Amino acid sequence: MDWVTQTEYTELVKCFTDVDRVLPFYRRAFFRKLVPFLRTLRATHYDYVLDLQGLTKSAIVLLLARGKRKIGPRDAEVCARWLYPETAGAKEEERHAIDRIQRCVERLVVPSSPPQFPMQFPKRKSELPAPRIAIAPGSRWPTKNWPAASFAETARQLQAKTNASVFLLGSASDRSACSTIESALRSPVVNLAGSTSLVELGSVLQEMDLLVTNDSGPMHLAVALGTPVLAIFGPTAPGRTGPYGPPHRILTASLACQPCFRRKCRYGDTRCLLSVRPEDVTTAAVHMLR
Repeated sequence: MDWVTQTEYTELVKCFTDVDRVLPFYRRAFFRKLVPFLRTLRATHYDYVLDLQGLTKSAIVLLLARGKRKIGPRDAEVCARWLYPETAGAKEEERHAIDRIQRCVERLVVPSSPPQFPMQFPKRKSELPAPRIAIAPGSRWPTKNWPAASFAETARQLQAKTNASVFLLGSASDRSACSTIESALRSPVVNLAGSTSLVELGSVLQEMDLLVTNDSGPMHLAVALGTPVLAIFGPTAPGRTGPYGPPHRILTASLACQPCFRRKCRYGDTRCLLSVRPEDVTTAAVHMLR
Protein backbone atom coordinates (compact mmCIF):
# COMPACT_ATOMS: atom_id res chain seq x y z
CA MET A 1 0.00 0.00 0.00
CA ASP A 2 1.25 3.47 -0.93
CA TRP A 3 0.24 6.61 0.98
CA VAL A 4 0.41 10.21 -0.25
CA THR A 5 0.91 12.76 2.51
CA GLN A 6 2.31 16.23 3.03
CA THR A 7 6.05 16.36 3.58
CA GLU A 8 5.79 17.27 7.29
CA TYR A 9 4.04 13.94 7.95
CA THR A 10 6.12 11.54 5.86
CA GLU A 11 8.25 10.23 8.73
CA LEU A 12 5.13 9.68 10.84
CA VAL A 13 3.35 7.73 8.07
CA LYS A 14 6.42 5.51 7.71
CA CYS A 15 5.67 4.23 11.23
CA PHE A 16 2.57 2.44 9.90
CA THR A 17 3.69 -1.14 9.42
CA ASP A 18 1.34 -1.85 6.51
CA VAL A 19 2.53 1.10 4.39
CA ASP A 20 5.04 0.03 1.74
CA ARG A 21 5.87 3.44 0.32
CA VAL A 22 5.22 7.05 1.28
CA LEU A 23 4.82 9.59 -1.51
CA PRO A 24 5.53 13.13 -0.23
CA PHE A 25 3.21 15.89 -1.41
CA TYR A 26 5.02 19.25 -1.51
CA ARG A 27 2.26 21.70 -0.60
CA ARG A 28 4.66 24.62 -0.03
CA ALA A 29 6.58 23.99 -3.26
CA PHE A 30 3.70 22.67 -5.31
CA PHE A 31 4.59 24.00 -8.76
CA ARG A 32 8.35 23.46 -8.38
CA LYS A 33 7.86 19.84 -7.29
CA LEU A 34 4.80 19.02 -9.36
CA VAL A 35 6.54 17.23 -12.25
CA PRO A 36 8.64 14.82 -10.11
CA PHE A 37 5.62 14.22 -7.87
CA LEU A 38 3.44 13.30 -10.84
CA ARG A 39 6.18 11.11 -12.28
CA THR A 40 6.34 9.13 -9.03
CA LEU A 41 2.57 9.05 -8.49
CA ARG A 42 1.74 7.85 -11.99
CA ALA A 43 4.54 5.29 -12.23
CA THR A 44 2.24 2.72 -10.60
CA HIS A 45 -1.15 1.61 -11.89
CA TYR A 46 -3.21 0.90 -8.77
CA ASP A 47 -6.20 -1.36 -8.36
CA TYR A 48 -7.78 1.14 -6.00
CA VAL A 49 -7.16 4.80 -5.25
CA LEU A 50 -8.89 6.09 -2.11
CA ASP A 51 -9.26 9.64 -0.87
CA LEU A 52 -9.98 9.39 2.85
CA GLN A 53 -9.73 13.14 3.55
CA GLY A 54 -12.42 14.58 1.35
CA LEU A 55 -10.47 17.77 0.64
CA THR A 56 -10.10 19.40 -2.76
CA LYS A 57 -6.32 18.95 -2.77
CA SER A 58 -6.58 15.24 -1.91
CA ALA A 59 -9.30 14.76 -4.54
CA ILE A 60 -6.97 16.26 -7.15
CA VAL A 61 -4.29 13.73 -6.18
CA LEU A 62 -6.86 10.93 -6.58
CA LEU A 63 -7.83 12.26 -10.01
CA LEU A 64 -4.20 12.42 -11.17
CA ALA A 65 -3.29 8.91 -9.95
CA ARG A 66 -3.64 5.92 -12.25
CA GLY A 67 -6.09 3.31 -10.98
CA LYS A 68 -8.92 0.95 -11.95
CA ARG A 69 -11.30 2.34 -9.33
CA LYS A 70 -11.16 5.70 -7.60
CA ILE A 71 -13.32 6.24 -4.52
CA GLY A 72 -13.90 9.27 -2.31
CA PRO A 73 -16.25 10.06 0.58
CA ARG A 74 -19.70 11.37 -0.27
CA ASP A 75 -19.51 13.97 2.51
CA ALA A 76 -16.36 15.56 1.06
CA GLU A 77 -15.97 19.23 0.20
CA VAL A 78 -18.26 20.31 -2.61
CA CYS A 79 -15.42 20.85 -5.10
CA ALA A 80 -13.90 17.50 -4.19
CA ARG A 81 -17.11 15.55 -4.82
CA TRP A 82 -17.13 16.70 -8.45
CA LEU A 83 -13.75 15.03 -8.97
CA TYR A 84 -14.65 11.54 -7.72
CA PRO A 85 -15.59 8.88 -10.28
CA GLU A 86 -17.14 6.93 -7.39
CA THR A 87 -18.27 7.89 -3.88
CA ALA A 88 -19.01 5.91 -0.75
CA GLY A 89 -21.08 6.47 2.37
CA ALA A 90 -23.59 9.21 3.03
CA LYS A 91 -23.53 12.71 4.44
CA GLU A 92 -23.66 11.52 8.04
CA GLU A 93 -22.47 14.43 10.12
CA GLU A 94 -22.97 12.62 13.42
CA ARG A 95 -20.78 9.65 12.57
CA HIS A 96 -17.19 9.53 13.75
CA ALA A 97 -14.58 10.40 11.13
CA ILE A 98 -13.09 6.90 11.38
CA ASP A 99 -16.49 5.30 10.75
CA ARG A 100 -16.94 7.53 7.70
CA ILE A 101 -13.58 6.40 6.39
CA GLN A 102 -14.71 2.80 6.86
CA ARG A 103 -17.46 3.48 4.32
CA CYS A 104 -14.81 3.91 1.63
CA VAL A 105 -12.94 0.77 2.72
CA GLU A 106 -16.18 -1.23 2.56
CA ARG A 107 -16.37 -0.55 -1.17
CA LEU A 108 -13.28 -2.68 -1.75
CA VAL A 109 -13.57 -6.34 -2.70
CA VAL A 110 -11.69 -7.35 0.45
CA PRO A 111 -13.92 -7.71 3.55
CA SER A 112 -13.68 -4.78 5.93
CA SER A 113 -12.59 -5.28 9.53
CA PRO A 114 -12.78 -3.22 12.72
CA PRO A 115 -10.42 -0.22 12.60
CA GLN A 116 -6.84 -0.95 13.57
CA PHE A 117 -3.84 1.33 13.89
CA PRO A 118 -0.69 -0.73 13.17
CA MET A 119 2.06 1.70 14.20
CA GLN A 120 5.55 1.09 15.55
CA PHE A 121 7.76 3.74 17.11
CA PRO A 122 11.31 3.54 18.46
CA LYS A 123 11.38 2.59 22.12
CA ARG A 124 12.06 5.43 24.53
CA LYS A 125 11.83 3.89 27.96
CA SER A 126 11.31 6.42 30.73
CA GLU A 127 13.21 5.97 33.98
CA LEU A 128 10.69 8.08 35.88
CA PRO A 129 8.23 6.26 38.15
CA ALA A 130 4.67 5.40 37.20
CA PRO A 131 2.04 6.54 36.82
CA ARG A 132 3.32 8.60 33.92
CA ILE A 133 0.84 11.25 32.80
CA ALA A 134 1.27 13.28 29.62
CA ILE A 135 -0.39 16.67 29.24
CA ALA A 136 -0.82 18.29 25.83
CA PRO A 137 -2.32 21.76 26.37
CA GLY A 138 -2.22 23.04 22.78
CA SER A 139 -4.11 22.69 19.51
CA ARG A 140 -4.37 24.57 16.24
CA TRP A 141 -7.51 26.45 17.31
CA PRO A 142 -7.34 28.85 20.27
CA THR A 143 -11.00 28.05 20.97
CA LYS A 144 -10.12 24.38 21.59
CA ASN A 145 -7.51 25.17 24.23
CA TRP A 146 -8.53 24.61 27.85
CA PRO A 147 -6.73 27.32 29.89
CA ALA A 148 -3.13 26.55 30.83
CA ALA A 149 -3.96 27.48 34.43
CA SER A 150 -6.64 24.78 34.48
CA PHE A 151 -4.20 22.20 33.15
CA ALA A 152 -1.71 23.33 35.79
CA GLU A 153 -4.23 22.92 38.62
CA THR A 154 -5.25 19.47 37.37
CA ALA A 155 -1.62 18.38 37.08
CA ARG A 156 -0.90 19.68 40.59
CA GLN A 157 -3.86 17.77 42.00
CA LEU A 158 -2.86 14.61 40.16
CA GLN A 159 0.65 14.74 41.55
CA ALA A 160 -0.77 15.19 45.05
CA LYS A 161 -3.15 12.25 44.66
CA THR A 162 -1.06 9.79 42.64
CA ASN A 163 2.62 10.89 42.86
CA ALA A 164 2.58 10.99 39.07
CA SER A 165 5.47 11.80 36.80
CA VAL A 166 4.22 14.50 34.43
CA PHE A 167 5.34 14.96 30.82
CA LEU A 168 4.40 18.20 29.04
CA LEU A 169 3.98 17.84 25.28
CA GLY A 170 3.46 20.26 22.42
CA SER A 171 5.00 22.23 19.60
CA ALA A 172 7.17 25.32 19.93
CA SER A 173 4.00 27.45 20.03
CA ASP A 174 2.94 25.58 23.19
CA ARG A 175 6.07 26.43 25.18
CA SER A 176 4.41 29.27 27.07
CA ALA A 177 1.47 27.11 28.18
CA CYS A 178 3.77 24.24 29.15
CA SER A 179 6.01 26.60 31.14
CA THR A 180 2.95 27.85 33.04
CA ILE A 181 2.04 24.26 33.92
CA GLU A 182 5.62 23.33 34.79
CA SER A 183 5.94 26.22 37.23
CA ALA A 184 2.98 24.88 39.24
CA LEU A 185 4.42 21.38 39.67
CA ARG A 186 7.02 19.64 41.76
CA SER A 187 9.41 17.05 40.41
CA PRO A 188 9.26 14.79 38.53
CA VAL A 189 8.13 16.85 35.55
CA VAL A 190 9.59 16.77 32.02
CA ASN A 191 8.84 19.67 29.67
CA LEU A 192 9.20 18.48 26.06
CA ALA A 193 7.35 21.34 24.35
CA GLY A 194 8.98 22.14 21.02
CA SER A 195 11.68 19.51 21.40
CA THR A 196 10.19 16.38 19.81
CA SER A 197 9.47 15.36 16.25
CA LEU A 198 6.18 13.61 15.50
CA VAL A 199 7.97 10.26 15.60
CA GLU A 200 9.58 11.11 18.94
CA LEU A 201 6.19 12.24 20.21
CA GLY A 202 4.84 8.79 19.37
CA SER A 203 7.72 7.19 21.26
CA VAL A 204 6.87 9.25 24.35
CA LEU A 205 3.11 8.66 24.17
CA GLN A 206 3.45 4.89 23.96
CA GLU A 207 5.16 4.92 27.37
CA MET A 208 2.42 6.95 29.08
CA ASP A 209 -0.29 5.64 31.39
CA LEU A 210 -2.63 8.52 30.51
CA LEU A 211 -2.82 11.56 28.24
CA VAL A 212 -4.84 14.62 29.31
CA THR A 213 -5.41 16.83 26.28
CA ASN A 214 -7.58 19.08 24.17
CA ASP A 215 -9.04 17.99 20.84
CA SER A 216 -5.65 17.73 19.12
CA GLY A 217 -3.24 15.68 17.04
CA PRO A 218 -1.51 14.10 20.07
CA MET A 219 -4.96 12.89 21.19
CA HIS A 220 -5.43 10.85 18.02
CA LEU A 221 -1.85 9.58 18.08
CA ALA A 222 -2.30 8.35 21.65
CA VAL A 223 -5.52 6.55 20.65
CA ALA A 224 -3.69 4.81 17.81
CA LEU A 225 -1.05 3.63 20.29
CA GLY A 226 -3.56 2.37 22.84
CA THR A 227 -2.64 4.98 25.45
CA PRO A 228 -5.74 5.96 27.49
CA VAL A 229 -6.93 9.49 26.69
CA LEU A 230 -8.90 11.97 28.77
CA ALA A 231 -9.96 14.69 26.32
CA ILE A 232 -11.50 18.09 27.04
CA PHE A 233 -13.83 19.31 24.28
CA GLY A 234 -15.25 22.76 23.65
CA PRO A 235 -16.36 23.99 20.20
CA THR A 236 -15.90 20.70 18.33
CA ALA A 237 -18.01 17.54 18.36
CA PRO A 238 -16.68 14.50 20.28
CA GLY A 239 -18.95 12.23 18.26
CA ARG A 240 -17.14 13.22 15.08
CA THR A 241 -13.51 13.75 16.11
CA GLY A 242 -13.23 12.54 19.70
CA PRO A 243 -10.92 9.75 20.90
CA TYR A 244 -12.19 6.60 19.16
CA GLY A 245 -13.51 3.74 21.25
CA PRO A 246 -12.74 2.57 24.80
CA PRO A 247 -11.10 3.11 27.29
CA HIS A 248 -10.99 6.82 26.49
CA ARG A 249 -13.13 9.50 28.14
CA ILE A 250 -14.38 12.95 27.16
CA LEU A 251 -15.24 15.89 29.40
CA THR A 252 -17.25 18.76 27.95
CA ALA A 253 -19.95 21.26 28.85
CA SER A 254 -23.51 21.04 27.56
CA LEU A 255 -24.14 24.59 26.39
CA ALA A 256 -26.69 25.49 23.74
CA CYS A 257 -23.95 26.93 21.52
CA GLN A 258 -22.01 23.66 21.32
CA PRO A 259 -20.66 22.56 18.96
CA CYS A 260 -20.06 25.78 17.06
CA PHE A 261 -16.86 24.77 15.17
CA ARG A 262 -15.63 28.34 15.45
CA ARG A 263 -12.00 29.39 15.65
CA LYS A 264 -13.13 32.53 17.47
CA CYS A 265 -15.72 32.35 20.24
CA ARG A 266 -18.81 34.41 19.42
CA TYR A 267 -19.01 35.38 23.12
CA GLY A 268 -15.31 36.10 23.45
CA ASP A 269 -14.75 33.91 26.52
CA THR A 270 -14.77 30.23 25.35
CA ARG A 271 -17.33 29.57 28.08
CA CYS A 272 -17.70 25.96 26.96
CA LEU A 273 -14.13 25.29 28.11
CA LEU A 274 -14.35 27.44 31.22
CA SER A 275 -17.31 25.29 32.31
CA VAL A 276 -15.02 22.25 32.62
CA ARG A 277 -13.57 22.35 36.15
CA PRO A 278 -10.05 21.12 37.01
CA GLU A 279 -11.39 19.04 39.93
CA ASP A 280 -13.70 17.15 37.55
CA VAL A 281 -10.79 16.41 35.21
CA THR A 282 -8.70 15.25 38.17
CA THR A 283 -11.44 12.92 39.38
CA ALA A 284 -11.86 11.39 35.93
CA ALA A 285 -8.10 10.99 35.50
CA VAL A 286 -7.68 9.26 38.87
CA HIS A 287 -10.53 6.90 38.02
CA MET A 288 -8.91 6.04 34.67
CA LEU A 289 -5.54 5.40 36.29
CA ARG A 290 -7.14 2.98 38.72
